Parts: sequence; C-alpha cells; structure tokens
Amino acid sequence: MSKDYSLRTVKVPLSPRERFAQFLQAKGKRMTRQRQLIVDVVFSHHDHFDADELMAHLQGLLRRRELSRPTVYRTLGELTEAGLIRKMVLSGRSVYEHQYGYPRHDHLHCEVCNRLIEFHSPELERLVREAAVQHEFQVNSHRTFVTGICADCQRRESR
Repeated sequence: MSKDYSLRTVKVPLSPRERFAQFLQAKGKRMTRQRQLIVDVVFSHHDHFDADELMAHLQGLLRRRELSRPTVYRTLGELTEAGLIRKMVLSGRSVYEHQYGYPRHDHLHCEVCNRLIEFHSPELERLVREAAVQHEFQVNSHRTFVTGICADCQRRESR
C-alpha cells in the first residue's frame, strides 16, 4: 500500500478577503476595488503563479485598463506581508502560492520545466521536530524543495 502525501484542508476564521482587509486597515490603508479583485482572483483557485500570469488573467476579466502593473506588484507585496501568500524565487523568477488557509507542504521542483509538485509528509514533519528539539530550536516554518526532473520531462528526454 502506498503512502498518502496529499495535502489536507485547513479551516480559517476569516476569508482571504476579510483577512487582507483587516491587514490593510491596521496599516491605515483601504481595500480598493483593484485590491479586492486581485485577492479574489489569487484565491479563486490554487496554483503557483508569477506577476505576469496574474496580470494577464486580471486583464482578461477587465474591459479596459483599470489595473496597472505597479498596483499588481504592490498588492502582491502586501499579500505577502500579510501572510496570505508566499513568494519563492525559482530559476530567477518570482513565483507565488497560497499560504493562508493552505496546509504546510513541501515541493518537488522540476529543473527542466519548472513544474512544482506539492506534497505533505508526516515523516518529514517528524524529522524537523526531532532536529529542532535536539538543537533547542524553535521552528516557525520550514520549506523543503527537492529538485530533479519530473516524469513528463524524463519521458521527453528518453525519446
């Protein structure tokens, strides 16, 4: 029987939009229509994305240029600062993923196509806890990236 490395669900007290509005209010900022649209689109589905992909998706939803590139970048920074999304740099490219309301997980990263495969391992969690105890270390979070070549790219290379 194979082990289950799938991600579990996480319950949160506030929706991402409500949590972001709370963060902005604490900073003396307001939830604009543009920020609201960005947070709604980012949390409408889970995938890894960069600012250009998000901008293209947003432009597809708008009839005219109502949203500027600086607004998208600024809002991504605010969402990161608020702890709603996480920024990762892969092969020189900034990529974002959900952090709020999403379970702790690790990644397999294909060095050929840059695909990210998410997984959760209780064994890895246990090893991190044991190492932390041994070194009297307080863990706030951890992130593991295992690099290699995904099955699709291996098949392409073998042809």
